[in-house]
Parts: sequence; C-alpha cells; structure tokens
Amino acid sequence: MIDLTAADWTLALSEPGAVETPEAADGLSGRVPARVPGTAAGALAAAGRYDPDNPQPLHDKDVWFEASFGAEPGRYRLDLEGLATIAEVYLNGAPVLESRNMFRKYNVEVELAAHNRLQICFRALEPHLNAKGPRARWKPQLATSQGLRLIRTTVLGHMPGWCPEIHAVGPYRPIRLEKASSPRMKNKRILADLAPDGSATLTVSAALENISATPVLTSAGVSAEMARQDGGTFAATLRPGNITPWMPHTHGDPALYDVRIKAGEHEFDLGKTGFRRIEADPGEDGKGFGLQVNGVPVFCRGAVWTNADLLGLSGDRETYRPLLEAARDAGMNMLRIGGTMLYESRAFFKLCDELGLLVWQDFQFANYDYPVKDEGFVEEVRAEIRDQLTDSQGCPSLAVLCGGSEIYQQGAMMGLPEERWKGPLCEEILPELAARFRPDIPYVPNAPCGGVLPFSPNEGVAHYYGVGAYLRPLEDARRANVRFAAECLAFSNIPDQRSLDEGLAVKPGHDPRWKARVPRDRGAGWDFEDVRDHYLKTLYGVDPAALRYADPDRYLDLGRAVTGEVMEQTFAEWRRKASPCRGALVWTFQDLALGAGWGLIDAHGRPKPAYYALKRAFRPLQVTVSDEGTNGLAIHVINDLPNKKAVTLTLTCLKDGHVPVVSGETDLVLDPHSAHELNAAQLIGAFFDITYAYRFGPPSHDVTVVRLVDKETGEILAEATQFANPADFGRCPLNVDARINDALPNGGIELTLQSAHVLRGVHLHCADHCPSDNWFSLTPAAARVVTLTPLPKSQVSKANTPEVVISALNCVSRITLKT
Repeated sequence: MIDLTAADWTLALSEPGAVETPEAADGLSGRVPARVPGTAAGALAAAGRYDPDNPQPLHDKDVWFEASFGAEPGRYRLDLEGLATIAEVYLNGAPVLESRNMFRKYNVEVELAAHNRLQICFRALEPHLNAKGPRARWKPQLATSQGLRLIRTTVLGHMPGWCPEIHAVGPYRPIRLEKASSPRMKNKRILADLAPDGSATLTVSAALENISATPVLTSAGVSAEMARQDGGTFAATLRPGNITPWMPHTHGDPALYDVRIKAGEHEFDLGKTGFRRIEADPGEDGKGFGLQVNGVPVFCRGAVWTNADLLGLSGDRETYRPLLEAARDAGMNMLRIGGTMLYESRAFFKLCDELGLLVWQDFQFANYDYPVKDEGFVEEVRAEIRDQLTDSQGCPSLAVLCGGSEIYQQGAMMGLPEERWKGPLCEEILPELAARFRPDIPYVPNAPCGGVLPFSPNEGVAHYYGVGAYLRPLEDARRANVRFAAECLAFSNIPDQRSLDEGLAVKPGHDPRWKARVPRDRGAGWDFEDVRDHYLKTLYGVDPAALRYADPDRYLDLGRAVTGEVMEQTFAEWRRKASPCRGALVWTFQDLALGAGWGLIDAHGRPKPAYYALKRAFRPLQVTVSDEGTNGLAIHVINDLPNKKAVTLTLTCLKDGHVPVVSGETDLVLDPHSAHELNAAQLIGAFFDITYAYRFGPPSHDVTVVRLVDKETGEILAEATQFANPADFGRCPLNVDARINDALPNGGIELTLQSAHVLRGVHLHCADHCPSDNWFSLTPAAARVVTLTPLPKSQVSKANTPEVVISALNCVSRITLKT
C-alpha cells in the first residue's frame, strides 16, 4: 500500500476557471506546503497566509493540490475518502475522477508509472452556490447561501454568528493507493446483536477479491467458515457464549470483541464490535422518545458535538481522544453529531465504542428544502449514506440515526401545512437506507419532530430552549413536559480567565472583538450573552450592565457560575423519577473559536465552568433536591450503575452558612438502574419549613446540604445544596483549610479543601493543570479532594513552579498555594 499522507504535497490558488488543465497548473506561483489529509485553510495558515481569527473566503478560488511519488509500475486502486467539495482528480495529467459531494468515498482503478504526479483541483464553490435550482418552499436564516441546499457539503463556515467562516476546501480525509492484485475486502456488513434472553449473534458478510481460500470468521473466542452467497459474497454467523454485553459507561461495561476474517495466509482486521440491543421507547402513552440498551432504560445526557478541528477537519484518533475522554469524564453518555456539522471518521466511532459513549448521528441535512425531485441529487444522497454507514459498520456506539436538523421545524415555523414540510427525504429515502445498512439502530425522521407542531417539547424529540433563549423561568423545564431534548440550554458560556487572556485579551461588553465571539442567531436583535445576562439578573438579582461597568471581573465570575447553575438545576429536574424526560443534550460540546461561545469546552480544549456543573449533574450515582412548595423539599436519588449500592442519605440545614439547625439521615439500598424520591420530612422526622413555604416568621436557615454517602467506606458519592436566597453571596474573607497532598505519579497535584463555612463557587486556577472539579460549593464537616492533572505539553506555560490560586464567589479574598 502507498499511503500518500507521507507525500510532499503543495497547493496553489487561482481565480475560478483561470486554470483549466493540470498542465496549466504548473505555471501557478505562490505554492505552499500542504498536508493530506488536510485543508487549504490549514495549509495556508501554516504558511502564514491565512488568519483563522479573521478568515478570508476560499470558495471564490480554485485550489490545486499536487504531489509526486514513485511506485512499482502497474494497476492500482486509488482510495479517496473525502474531497471538499467540487473536485477534479488527475493522475499523470489524465482525469480519473470528478466529485461534487464532500461526503462520498471513492475507489478508482488507475495505472501507475515509476514516477507519478497526482493533482486535485478543488473548483470554486461560489459559482455553484449562486446557480439556480428548483424553487424552495421556504428559505431559512441559518446560513448565508440558499445554494447550500443544492450542494452536498458542510454548512460549517457558512453560518455567521455560529462559527468562524472557515471554508472547507481540500482532501480532508486520507488518500491511499493499493495494488489492484492485492487481497481486498469490500461491501462488508457487520451486525452484532443481543437477544432479550442474553444470547449474542454476530453476522458478517463481505465480498473478497484476489483470494481463493475459504475465509474463516473469528470473534469472541469462536470461529466459523464463511459460505459463498449468491452474488459472490461470503457470509457467516457466530453465536458466542459468555460475552459481556456492551453498555454505555454510565450504566455498565462497554465491552468490545475483535472481529477478523482469515483467508489462507491473509487476515482482514474488521476492528472491534460490541453486542448490544438498542430500542426506541415511546413511553407508556406512546408520545415520548427514549432509548433502552439491552432492555435497560438509559437517560441520555451529553451535548451536541461540533468539530474537533475546524481549520484542518482532522479525523484522526489523536485529535478526537482528549475531547471524547473529557466527555466521558464528565459523565456524558451521548454525543449528537448535528445536521449542521460534518460526518466524523471511523476513528471517532471507535473511540466512542471504547469509552462507552452513545452517538446520535444526524444525516447532514439541516433547515433547507432539499431538491428531492432531482434524481441526480437523490442518487448522490444514496451513495453518501451508503458510504458513511458502511464506514461505521459494527460500531455499537452508534445509537440513533436521524434524518437531519430542523427541516420540519423550519417549514412549520414558516406557516406551511404538514404536507409541505414533511417529505420523502426524511420519510422515505433516508429511513430506507438506514434500515438497509444499520438495521440495529432506531431512526428518527428529524430533530425536532413529534406533537401537534414538530417543535412542541411535550411529544417526541424536542429542541428545547424555553429555559435559555426564550428566557422562560427555570420552572418551565417541568411545565414544558420535555420528553427528549436533542439540543437544549444554549448559553454564552464564559471560559476561565487564562483562555480569555491568551486568545481574547479584551474586557467583556460591547468591544467588537468580544461581541464577535458571542454566538447569535442570524437576523436576531439579541445574542446569547443577553440570554446569560437575563438569568444573571433573575437568579442572582444583579443588574448585569451596572455590574459590568463597575466590576467587569465580578461580572465574568458570576456569568461563569450562572450558566452552570441553570444547567445543573434543569438536569436535576429532568433526571428525577417522576419526570417524563428521557434524555437531553446541551448545545454545544466544544467551541470553534476563542471567546464566550456555546461550548462546554473552549477552543483551547479546556473545560469551562459550565462543564464542571454538568459533570456534577451527570453523575451515575446522584442526589438532587427540588423545592415542591408546600409539599416540602423532595430528594431524588439515582443509581444508573449495574450494581446494588448501600448508602446513607444525610440532610443538614445551616444558618449563617455554618450553624446546624436541623438534620436527619436514613439508610437506603439502591437497586441497579433505579431512581427514588423521598421527602426531607422523612429524614428529619418532624415538621420543618425547609422550603420556607409557610413563612411563620423569618427563615430559620439559609442553606440545605444533602449528601449521598457510601455506607461501607464513608465516601461522599454526591452532594446537593439548596440556598434559600441564591442572590445572597454575603462577601467575607476566604477562610479555608487547603493543603497539597503527596505528588501523583503522573505529575498531578492532589489538593484537600475544608471549610467551617459554606463557600459558593469555589474555583481553582493552576496554570499548567486541569482540576477534576471546579466552581463547586464547599460545605462544612466534609473535606473535598480535588486532583489537578497536567495539561498537554502544547498548553503548558513557561512557569517553572505552578501555583494553585483558590477563590470563592462569596469571599473577597483568595489564597495561593505553592506546589
């Protein structure tokens, strides 16, 4: 095999149509080195000719990629896994391929000489975006060009207010050459199934070329000869015993098994698979949506994935790993690839398989009225879906296939009747392909969909922004009766100060550089900083504008805290036993540019304060509380894990943040995959106005602390705090017992914190380390141990001796520890 990743690639730019032939491209000047897989934007940026912070258009130019290489002369197969977008491929001056679809994978047989030159011309997309097409029934505000509905390319880079306008141009996925005579497998089908009785079945079929020996399939300790089928393919079914079912990591073990085909001396590695059964659960009334994995109801929580590398569109394991591990470490069990993004590579799914993360995959259609009466367009769609679903064959993490994002919603919000916005793309074409290539996965026509209107949150799948963009009170999360939120809770989440200092050294407010990084919906007269400010005023009782003028640093800190608090409270509502909600995914997982974007992870790859709030909200072993008014304080206890757990539940009400007023406890045995609801009165054993609903005199306490404690070890598994007045921060000196424990083997730092008073929004800053928890409440009578893990070398500062700086929102001072 010849991997052209190692070839010396260059690129050059020209005006659209100015260079018509590969020979004429020799005269182009200004060539720069390029990486393949990679993009024009990435190569130009590396050469100092492109600024990702102020991107220049690339869709108004032709881009010529070129590489020369040697080979043993003969017939070869040329594999091209992703060309963005209008591409012409030439080998030794002769045309071998034309592509108009970024999401296709191609295999072309070619003749190589001893010395070869491969040229790929990416024609300017702009003329194609401006071309006339079938009349659209509606025109969304999502992107700058209505022509995107006619071209199969990503919408990333075309959505002002959502992400930088970095255009996707180039061979962004690998290019390889393999001798035509070498053994080859194609048209593979892998189906790993788990029956309700626990028995596992693996069915594999594939066409084999240049192989005469009978192939043998092996997996999970069993093997079987593959039988030749009609059409020349081979197939076999294995029924391994004593396997461990694959489960999302929050509910069990994501167990995987190698799958191999051996034919004579040659062996094909089909990767790993997991045995699991995923079923859509509409609920008792048939109007909801949820997932059961191996018969176990799973509350799906996580976020909407954007992209790991907008500049270069990398799809390798090294790029994905730190982000996907951060998702796993936060207790997420699902990521959604939305229809406004990009199909990710197999490396993404393999990592999700290993980490126990479910993937909701939108097909790459969003908002537009697509020309499904155009037979050529539909054939491209069929080929695209075949290529993408074949690539993820056998991956147990792929859990939901969805027809796209907000197509139904756009048509319905334009006032069109259902028969105009519900069409054959999502109702016929895509589900047929999904059933053919991944029959093991539920299909959802669109996100959102269901209900009287497709965006009604009380049926089917919702995009819920009642709490959030629509400025509804936190109680709306219950009132809206959300069944499943495929996206929700979009806020302008502020990164920690280090990220702002490094990438956006401006004060918050109306500085154009700050506002340019605050997300907004195109055409709206408000942005998502306005949304955050609304909840800052509602929850904390401060005037955001006045605070920003007087104390911009305090404004930032309260802004960092408030979005996490809203998210944490909302998920506490949705995860309680009586809630009809079966899953919710935050918009979005990671930022695409530095600043206060939607992401929970900033553009440097560092967790934001909101990330830590969700890490607490997503714990598999969890306790939360909810104010039920005159019904008192409800305590919600959850055990998502597959093992029974004996715990002690404790409750303490404190006055002035440290004086116990009333307390109680009870022992519980939590069954696997169970949820419980108790009333605080059951722990206290008598009447106490814990929610201050009866108002017999002034409040007798200001904070309630509920802990879930491991009965065997005494470890605090989870903790919930409720403040009688969330706006009362009571600024005082920081009085905390903080000590650094022994150094950890990986260069990490273990820190123990303890305080006699309740501390709110405790945040730790250590330049070269990432804390295991941050922006948390520290309550009396319990020590908190926080681990600080070294950052990757690329993020490490030049300081020799790191310091740990500890602050809290209700304290006017801070302390610094030398490590």
